Amino acid sequence: MDDLRIGPDGLARCGWVGDDAEYRRYHDEEWGRPLHGDRALFEKMSLEGFQAGLSWITILRKRPRFREVFAGFEPAAVAAFGDDDVERLMTDAGIIRNRAKILATIGNARLVEEMAPGELDAFMWSFAPAPRAEGERPVVFADVPATTAASDALSKALKRRGFRFVGSTTMYALMQSAGMVDDHLAGCHSAG
Repeated sequence: MDDLRIGPDGLARCGWVGDDAEYRRYHDEEWGRPLHGDRALFEKMSLEGFQAGLSWITILRKRPRFREVFAGFEPAAVAAFGDDDVERLMTDAGIIRNRAKILATIGNARLVEEMAPGELDAFMWSFAPAPRAEGERPVVFADVPATTAASDALSKALKRRGFRFVGSTTMYALMQSAGMVDDHLAGCHSAG
C-alpha cells in the first residue's frame, strides 16, 4: 500500500483509503475532524470496540445497520436493552455478532447514563494531546503510532470507570477518527 494515493478526483489521500468510494468519503468528511457530543462519542466508542480485530471498512459498511439496531446509539435507549435485545442482536447478520462486544456496548451505555450531560465529551477530550507543531505531521504510515501515552491514559481512565473494549489501541483509533489527533499524512489534501 502506498502511503499516499491519488484518487480519481486527482486529490492525494492517506493510502489506507484505497479505491473504495465510501472509505474516500469517510476519510474526507469524518476521519480526523473534531467530533463532540456524548451520543456521537458513545457511538464512536462502541463502533471502535466492535472493530477490534477487524478492518474499519467492515464496520463502516455495517454502520447504518448498527445505528438502526442500537437505537441510534442513544445511551439511554441502549442502556435499557435487556436479554431479549441481546438475543435479537446476536441473530442480526447486519452487525458483528459478538456477545462480549454487544454486552460491553450495553454496559458502557449504562455508564454513560450515570454521567452528567456533556461529561463523556469533556472527559474524553481532556485526554486529547496538544496539536502537533508545524512540520511534525506524519510523512509515512510508519510514523503513525498504534498507541500513545494519551491513548494509554484514556484507556486506563475509562477502564477505572468500568468501561469495556476500550484498550489503548482502540482508544487511539477513536482519538484519530474523532479528531482528537490529526494523523493525516503530509501531502494529504485533508492535512490540517
